[in-house]
Amino acid sequence: MIQSRGIGVSEAGKIFTDAWLGSDGKEEMQIMRTFTVLFVGLLVAIAGCSLSPKSATAGDDGRELVKLPPIMQEHMLANMRDHLAALNDLLAELAEGNIDKATAIAEERLGMSSLSLHGAVQLSKFMPQGMAMLGARMHHAASRFVIVARDAELDPGRDSQRNVYKALQEITDNCNACHQTYRIR
Repeated sequence: MIQSRGIGVSEAGKIFTDAWLGSDGKEEMQIMRTFTVLFVGLLVAIAGCSLSPKSATAGDDGRELVKLPPIMQEHMLANMRDHLAALNDLLAELAEGNIDKATAIAEERLGMSSLSLHGAVQLSKFMPQGMAMLGARMHHAASRFVIVARDAELDPGRDSQRNVYKALQEITDNCNACHQTYRIR
């Protein structure tokens, strides 16, 4: 069994669940913060590279190269960095129990309401159809996450908690699929 600070994975999961459901213990909150940091680190790793062992160099990278004008390339990279920062901020708010702040971040910076902020219409003109579809799915998933997280506040429990995790995973699934399929450099 994996051990961390003398507790097993199943016990850590219980502590995390108890913290999510309202326990106000400092140790539990620290574990939630640690989980958030680890999760964000994983997202950074996924965003920064392909998980394929073939991707050691761009020359043998099997992902499709999407050629963009330099200004659009920089704009897209800035958008993706903001998406990652938004996920980090969203997770931090969830760890603190601030569902309203977390859902506001999700909708305003990732959801369908964020399209004009990120210039999505202009960028989509330069994307292959599949890339644009993954981007649209990510934005839709973020807006669905908002609904699921708010619903979980009305009906707290393990099932609601799992639904929130699943909704969050739908967002990152689309990010990962895009990063595994396409590259811009």
